[in-house]
Amino acid sequence: MFKFCQNNVSTNFKIKKMNIFIKFIISFLALTNMIFANEVRVFDFTQNELENLKIKKVKGETIWTLGNNENGNFIKAEANAAGSGLGKEINVDLNKTPFLNITWKVEKDLAGIIESSKKGHDYAARVFVIKKTGMTPLSNKALNYVFSSNNNIGEIWTSPYTKQSIDYILSTTKENLNEWVSVKINVKEHFKKFHNLDVNELTGVALMTDTDNSKLIAIAYYQNIYFSAE
Repeated sequence: MFKFCQNNVSTNFKIKKMNIFIKFIISFLALTNMIFANEVRVFDFTQNELENLKIKKVKGETIWTLGNNENGNFIKAEANAAGSGLGKEINVDLNKTPFLNITWKVEKDLAGIIESSKKGHDYAARVFVIKKTGMTPLSNKALNYVFSSNNNIGEIWTSPYTKQSIDYILSTTKENLNEWVSVKINVKEHFKKFHNLDVNELTGVALMTDTDNSKLIAIAYYQNIYFSAE
């Protein structure tokens, strides 16, 4: 009789522990889903991803290589009188995650060029966000967030090549040359402010390091590019 009661107590204790464990797992998964719902990662910077990204050649080709450090994977871009971009079609709900987060570094910049001119319209690092608004790529609206070599953070101008794209300086080597910098910007607000568009969903994101106009050499790094709720 004693052994029977003892076994019952032991079984009940195990069931109670199992129920607590299950509740913990459910709570953890709910928290994880909430975290992922508040973040949309754009790039993983893995070999498999690199092989599947779309390459847009402007003139020549930027050399892209993968690496990692204590903060995760990154991609290194080297352009020598050349320019090409890496793009990804991705749907981002800007009502839920309007903030673009970028961590980047420029090792070798393009000092001395006039970035707002056609002859000097090169950037050591830039991240495009794109909204498809028509049947052809030329009709798409873009925000071109750049790591400038010559101008100041917050300066803005229309691209000398198309009125559909706005250049916005997020970082500058005048302050942070060869240093990792993390920045955040509200993309939804910028589409409204600069393109007068109420954008609910993005179409794509692209990276570009280009020197095809200036004929110089630039080296830059990109890491942790994602959208967040705040």
